[in-house]
Amino acid sequence: MTTNTEFSNVAEDLEWRDALFDATPGATHALATEKITCYNGFDPTASSLHIGSLVPIMGLVRLQQYGHTPIALVGGGTGMIGDPAGRADERTLMSVTEVDENVEAIRLQLEPFLDFNAKSNPARMVNNADWLRKTDLLPFLRDIGKHFTVNSMMGRDSVKGRFDRDSGISFTEFSYQLLQAYDFLTLFEKDQVGFQAGGSDQWGNILGGVDLIRRIHGADSEGRPRAQAIAYPLVVNANGDKFGKSIGGAPTLDPKQTSPYKLYQFFLNVADADVVPYVKLFTMLNRIQVGRLAEAVSTEPHKREAQRTLAEEVVRTVHGQHGLDQAMRVTQAFFGGDISGLSADEMEDVLDDSEVTKITRDQLSGEGMRFSELAVSAGAGKSGGDVRRTVEQGGMYLNGDQVSDAGRIVGVEDLVEGRLLVIRRGRKNYSLVKLAE
Repeated sequence: MTTNTEFSNVAEDLEWRDALFDATPGATHALATEKITCYNGFDPTASSLHIGSLVPIMGLVRLQQYGHTPIALVGGGTGMIGDPAGRADERTLMSVTEVDENVEAIRLQLEPFLDFNAKSNPARMVNNADWLRKTDLLPFLRDIGKHFTVNSMMGRDSVKGRFDRDSGISFTEFSYQLLQAYDFLTLFEKDQVGFQAGGSDQWGNILGGVDLIRRIHGADSEGRPRAQAIAYPLVVNANGDKFGKSIGGAPTLDPKQTSPYKLYQFFLNVADADVVPYVKLFTMLNRIQVGRLAEAVSTEPHKREAQRTLAEEVVRTVHGQHGLDQAMRVTQAFFGGDISGLSADEMEDVLDDSEVTKITRDQLSGEGMRFSELAVSAGAGKSGGDVRRTVEQGGMYLNGDQVSDAGRIVGVEDLVEGRLLVIRRGRKNYSLVKLAE
């Protein structure tokens, strides 16, 4: 990852990147003049973080780069409740086993980003299940609940919109904000953690924790708040759409759910109006590098240099050089027209949005199928004659190899790894044929 040391402190860095949505009074000053310990919570209600989580993750990375100590908190306790923020209806509660499995998966996803062996400011990872699952109900309600008014809790953005719906909001989800505030108090009292960061959708809950610490511990000896916080902005495109909406949901950080190739293609295809803001938020490139990319967008947008750089930086950050190499290899194979060296998984990954034709093993056994018949069945030709003419013109391929005879027999031995066939007509028209189970 390319690092940036041109700013005197992380607050200047974040402000230049438009990565600050809000901050408590004195927060940016503390970031500029002190060495703080800051935590960010991550919700384990899914098995993978999505790409929008890179904003707070990169926030922790930048904090550590400037000498601060980052803590990644995975919500094994709060995940059993579920954050109501951004949801129109009640969340389906997960079992303890499901939550714990998600916690472990997210922990593995976070580990590559932070330096847990740094000499002066090693990163830490904590799980709020360690204290929330041990909390006694009555002492919690008496000692913590008394500091919150229902009036203020109802005014939080995370719950306010639910009151106008028939489904409403349960006390379970309503209580989430108390638990998040209690996390901050626990880390403050146990480890002197006086700083929290999070997304703008969490700002109300974050302020609840700041206020809870103030109510219980007051100001410091100089009259300053003991707790501070910052919020990162919600990432949207130039049209105001939520990040990742265009593909039905943001890509995840789990390569089993979103391959390095898919992640690469997602960022490669962002609009010109979005690419520079995304470079600033999702990479460590400095002002000179970002300025050059902005100039390239302005003068030579057709070359998509900024998009390629963004895609490469993000994939390398999330999946390492190996993941980037894989994404580049698959991209080159498909757009270069030679897929013969790809695995079945890689072929299927690229073509997962394509219409799939199913064939049986019996159809390919024995005498097999004529290529022309297979191509018509897969929608790669209107008729046998159409396929034959395209073959004669050199425009039909099977598994990356050019077909010279429309009447050639396709058999079981032609299946890639025994399960699929890929037909290409022309340069970009692919058809996927899979063996029926």
